[in-house]
Order: sequence, then structure tokens, then C-alpha cells
Amino acid sequence: MDPTTIGLIGLVVLIIFLFSRMPVGFVMALLGFIGFSLVVSVESGLRIMTKDFFRIFGSYNLTVVPLFIFMGQIAFHAGISRRLFDTAYKFLGALPGGLGIATIGACAGFASICGSTNASVATMTTVALPEMKRYKYSLSLSTGTIAAGGSLGVLIPPSVIFIVYGIATEQSIGRLFAAGILPGILLAACFAATVFIWVRIKPDAAPRGAKTTLKEKFIALTGIGETLILFLLVMGGLFIGFFTPTEAGAIGAGGAILLGVIRRRLSWRGFVQAVVESTRISCMVLVIVAGAIVFGHFMAITRIPYMAAEWVGNLPLPNFAIMLFIVFIYLIGGCFMDSLAMILLTVPIIFPLVMALGFDPIWFGVIIVLITEMGVITPPVGINVYVVSGIAKDIPLEVIFKGAFPFLLAILTCVALLMIFPQIALFLPDLMR
Repeated sequence: MDPTTIGLIGLVVLIIFLFSRMPVGFVMALLGFIGFSLVVSVESGLRIMTKDFFRIFGSYNLTVVPLFIFMGQIAFHAGISRRLFDTAYKFLGALPGGLGIATIGACAGFASICGSTNASVATMTTVALPEMKRYKYSLSLSTGTIAAGGSLGVLIPPSVIFIVYGIATEQSIGRLFAAGILPGILLAACFAATVFIWVRIKPDAAPRGAKTTLKEKFIALTGIGETLILFLLVMGGLFIGFFTPTEAGAIGAGGAILLGVIRRRLSWRGFVQAVVESTRISCMVLVIVAGAIVFGHFMAITRIPYMAAEWVGNLPLPNFAIMLFIVFIYLIGGCFMDSLAMILLTVPIIFPLVMALGFDPIWFGVIIVLITEMGVITPPVGINVYVVSGIAKDIPLEVIFKGAFPFLLAILTCVALLMIFPQIALFLPDLMR
């Protein structure tokens, strides 16, 4: 059997296993090992798998992943996320759908110190959902808002997905972080507009909250202090070149601990839980990365990535049409695969083609992160929806998916704007040259 046939069989088996909800990292590593062994030899398969896993788990560059995740966990256990939500509610609660818009704002703020979509969704489900239930918000609106708003953790820096994309493509993580800021703000605005339009069409879906005085709003501003300090500390230092992304993660995590201790909001139990959760999430991410690297080596020796890139590159279409075709591939694939696995599997195939077509690699990183972001709120993967469902066990899964659907249009709108106006993503990175 020739290598190409083995590679195609491996891809089909991978998709079947992913549909069965098996752990993504282990599936990719196992299939990569088996495929490499069939094409070359069992000894070579064992060698490549052990080498890849050792290299990933011993990588200095990837230490940034657990550090940023740890910073987000500390922020959650220190109550920073709840104070963010309270501040957003004081300013936006009286608007039509104000509590939902406040949730989007709090998600955006928490994403700026978290970097994990799962952590953002779990936090906001715990903090915001009881409030929206208390104000008799529609269950589909409230849960859909949280599931979509939590996805901002993928785009707004510090983002774990950007870190992994930067390492896989050898791009500056600092420039990728800068590139995510304005699109992240734009997407948050599109989400807020979606809530506003929804409530205008169906006013009974979201009764207005109580109005607050100017004094109450002013006092509430203290709730964003810690988030602002951490964001300026991390992103400011990166932007002006004071430290590397790995150092930024360490400084951010240390700053979050210091703020929690100073305000006496971080208990020993909370600290231990933050360490445990950070370890669990970080191991999951690193196993997925290592598994994808093993599978990528298997794909490389089958030459499928090169043949696919050559085929797409030879299509009788202008460059922009080919990019639309690539976006469509990510759009479909993101519905069936974890965003991290999707990027790691496809980047070795698509990235060389994107460079050959003359597109900016930083801009392309923002585009595919946005597109795969849709996968966290669409079936069958829809990890954000499952996180909300796991915490709010009384709400049917289909209700949450129904509530998340309108936000897909907001993401598509944001993607279209970035494709028409790429400087939205490239303005801040260009300042760092």
C-alpha cells in the first residue's frame, strides 16, 4: 500500500474517532505512530513519537501556556471576574438586553487576563447566569450569550490558540497578541449588537434591569482596576519590548497572585484549586500539541499536505477567491473538531500555500482563530455549549445551541470586515516593527 493511501485512511479514521468524542491528543498521537510505522518502520514510529513528546513537554516556549492559564485561574479564584461583571452591569444593565451586553463586556475583560475559552465560559456561567435567571431573561438568550461571549478568550490576548499558532508557524507571539486586540473589541461589539437586536425583536426575552446613579457607576469603576493593571502589565510590557511572552506569563501570574493577596480575596483553598485546574488544562493542551506534531510528521511523509497545497494553488481562481475557499474549509472543519486540534492539523498544509499567495501570516492567524471560534458554539463539538450545560444542568442542550446560533452571524460579519479591511488586525502589530 502506497504512503498516500495510508495517509488518506489515517485521515478518515481520525475523523471517525473524533466523532466518537475520544481524547483528541491521544487519538492523533496513536494514529500518527501507527501510520509512521506502516510507512517507515515500527522503530522509526517509536522514535518519532518519543522525540516529539519529549520536545513539546520540555519546550521553554510552551511554558507560556500554563503560565497564562494559571493567571486566569488565579483571577477567577480571587473574584476579579465577579467584580468585572458587577461593573459592567452597573453601566449597561438598564439598556435593552443590558445584562446580556454586560456579560459580553465582562467576558471580554476576563479574556484579557485569561486566555482560555473554557475558563471564561465556566466563570461567566457561574457569575452571570444566576443574575439573568433572576431578572427573568430567556434561557436561550442568557445561555447563548455566555457560550458566545466566552469564545472571546480565543481571540483577545493572551490567547493560548495564538501562542500555539505562533510556535507552529514561527511567528512573533507578541505581534499575534497585538493583532487580536482590535478584532477582539470588534467581535465583542458585534456580540453586543446581536443581543441588542435580539431584544428589540423580542422584548420579552430580556426585561430591563434597574437604573443606577452616576455615583454608583463611578464607584463601580474600581471593579475593573485589577483587570486593567494585569492587562497593561502583560500587554504593555510585550508591546514595548520589556519582556518576552514567556516572561509576560510569569509576570502576569505573579501579579494576579499579588493582587489577590493584597485585597485578601485569594484563599489558600482557591490557590490550590487554581494550581490543580491550571495543571489539568495545561496538560490537556500540551498533549493535543504533541499528538498533532506526531500526526503532522505522519502526514508529511505521505506527502498529502504538499499535494493538497499544490492542488489548491493551481486552481484557476484569483488569490482572494482561494482564500475564501480556505476560510470555507476552516468553517466546516471547525464545526467538527476542537479549534486547537484543527489549527495544528491544518497549519502544516495550509500555511505554506497562504505564504505563497502573498497573504500576511499575522492577519491569517487572526482569520483562522476567528473561524475556528465558531466551532466552540456549533454542534457536534461545541465545547462552550457543553461547558454551560455541564454547569447549568437544568437547561436542555438544544436550548443553549439555539441561543448561540445568532452569534454565528456576528462572527461571520467580523470575518468579512477583517477580509475587506485587513488593517483592523495589522495596525497594532505594524507599530511594533
